Amino acid sequence: MTPHAAPETSSAPAELSFGRTVDRSLVHRTAVSEVFVTDVQQLAARKVRTAVQLPLTHGYYSDHLQRPAVFDALLLLESGRQAAIAGSHVFMGLAPNTMMIVDRFRFSLDQPGGLTIGTRPGHIRIDTAYDGKINKRGRVRNGQVAQRYFVGDTEVATHEMDVLFLNPHENEVLRHSQRGTPAPMTSDFGDHGPGGDGSRQVPAHEVGRANPLNVVLSRAERFGERVGAEVTPRFDNRALFDHEYDHLPAMTLVEAARQLALLGSGEPLGTYAVGFEAGFSRFAELDDVVRAEAPRAVPLDGRGEVPVRFVQDGNEIAQVTVTVATKEAL
Repeated sequence: MTPHAAPETSSAPAELSFGRTVDRSLVHRTAVSEVFVTDVQQLAARKVRTAVQLPLTHGYYSDHLQRPAVFDALLLLESGRQAAIAGSHVFMGLAPNTMMIVDRFRFSLDQPGGLTIGTRPGHIRIDTAYDGKINKRGRVRNGQVAQRYFVGDTEVATHEMDVLFLNPHENEVLRHSQRGTPAPMTSDFGDHGPGGDGSRQVPAHEVGRANPLNVVLSRAERFGERVGAEVTPRFDNRALFDHEYDHLPAMTLVEAARQLALLGSGEPLGTYAVGFEAGFSRFAELDDVVRAEAPRAVPLDGRGEVPVRFVQDGNEIAQVTVTVATKEAL
């Protein structure tokens, strides 16, 4: 796929193509099957338009027991992440080895009813705008990304994130400053990861899943009006761990937050996650327990927010607020 470069004055961008995916390196994926972006166009100096095809069947994103079946909010979030990365490489001049570290983000699925899964893959258009100051070296270190998602002419979701752009050396310095020692890699552990041997894994149906491979919580506890669990994803889940990591990626923590919100709702098969607002203060290390806690919240009037707190070694490392809705409120 050759991206379409358009001058800032262009009033008629080329029609988006959904015929094939972009090169996997443009979206930082190892497996072609995990690439959802099919085309990238430049609309203005710091604005791109991206085509995304949402798969009808996927071992992770389609594994939900809720009915009616809708395209997963985390699939749209991942598609937006890929769209932002692809656009930054193709049109924003981001070096190929640059890492995008998410500091905080907000995602809202405003029209989930328009994302019901039918007989054809979903076609999404994402408009992405970039903002950030160029430093003395001609680079953007801190930036903001704002995205709008469309199905046809209908806007269905919005996404905003603050990101840190680091080269490999800068990332190594940051990781060492936080840990003081070299960080282990996911390849240093077994498929289950530390503490996740499956013996006390949360039953899949209690978090709206069918396949235990997609469950990321273990040792769940209910105490009063709160619920807690350890975050123990399977490292052989190649949707969450498409390549090697030296930490638990943000998307894994968001999945843990969603599962804990569904676990605490009491109605996991009739409750959907339709929004997320997250902030990350530290990396989630692989060699120590990460625990998540949240109130046991039942959606009122069909909709509600569940704040999930992540703690490691006594320190809060992240917060993810999950917006949940019943099927009547979709």
